[in-house]
Amino acid sequence: MGEIFSKDHFQQKYAVDEVQHTCDIAEVLSSLGAALLLTLRGVNTDSGSTTREASFCGINSFQVNNTLLYPVIVECCLLKTDMELEVLRYTNRISSEGHKMVMKNVKPGKMEYEMESLFQHYCYTKGGMRHTSYTCICGSGNNCSIIYYGHPGAPNDKSILDGDMCLFDMGGEYHCYTSDITCSFPANGKFTADQKAIYEAVLKSSRSVMAAIKPGVKWTDMHRLADRVHLEELVKIGILTGSVEDMMKVHMGSVFMPHGLGHLLGIDVHDVGGYPEGVERIDEPGLRVLLMGRPVQERMVLTVEPGIYFINHLLDQALANPTQSCFINNQVLARFRGFGGVRVEENIAITSDGIELLTSVPRTVEEIEAFMTGSQH
Repeated sequence: MGEIFSKDHFQQKYAVDEVQHTCDIAEVLSSLGAALLLTLRGVNTDSGSTTREASFCGINSFQVNNTLLYPVIVECCLLKTDMELEVLRYTNRISSEGHKMVMKNVKPGKMEYEMESLFQHYCYTKGGMRHTSYTCICGSGNNCSIIYYGHPGAPNDKSILDGDMCLFDMGGEYHCYTSDITCSFPANGKFTADQKAIYEAVLKSSRSVMAAIKPGVKWTDMHRLADRVHLEELVKIGILTGSVEDMMKVHMGSVFMPHGLGHLLGIDVHDVGGYPEGVERIDEPGLRVLLMGRPVQERMVLTVEPGIYFINHLLDQALANPTQSCFINNQVLARFRGFGGVRVEENIAITSDGIELLTSVPRTVEEIEAFMTGSQH
């Protein structure tokens, strides 16, 4: 196991006031006259994961409260310090470069998992990241429409075909701080007219939202703004027809973007704090799965990840619903069956008057095509 270091070694390494051995914890706390121990237990409203409190031999001799601490720690995690922001910038910089390396290497005939492996290799070798923040999503073709593709039941195991769109959602983790970036691009490096139209609709949504974000803005309003831009663009493409206002009333946006706009990011990829006590979810399609309901605050770090997907189940549901089917041009929609989907995911830090964009990858159609064909670096 190697050398067993002294307590002084760990005190210096972690810059703490005092270090004790775990086997002595009950005795040390008793000598301090600790009347009440606060342990950390609570549910992350974003991921649903439960933080289980620490325990040790002898804890039964103390009075313990496992509820007071959690909401306090949540608020500490919510707003990032300068040091935390610097680490998050680093995770984004390395992860962005990893995505770019994948874009340079993807081509028809390769496997989705090869691209996952390349990303992990880059983050580890160039950034010292031994872990990814979550299971990599490396969808191509129709797999781009599977929001959480890449899990063990569908392990990024398709061969990438000429003409496929790729949707790669990957982020490295450094010293527990996460990143969460999605890039969408054509496997062969050249957008078709339909791919370009859908991609630019999502990019417009992303940039409209980021231009509107500042402290005090409601995150729910940002989700609705993304829906509105998507619907306006889908009308221009010809998939939808009619009044966007009327479409908003029947939640047409959630047919094409069934997930929320984005979430808090930090030491959990779906970080804590989205729904503190007193903030309720809005029970509407799309918004009910939005992972944050509170107003935007300075020093929050968030993902902005609008997407448009062609999911047969949702499309068929909409076509069977008279309040929604009246807006759909099924003849044009049929052309996009099997298209998959497009997501553009940026990581942002909230500043006093707007945002700092942490992600750095080619984003416009022109930038992506130039980068993938080698005329831009």
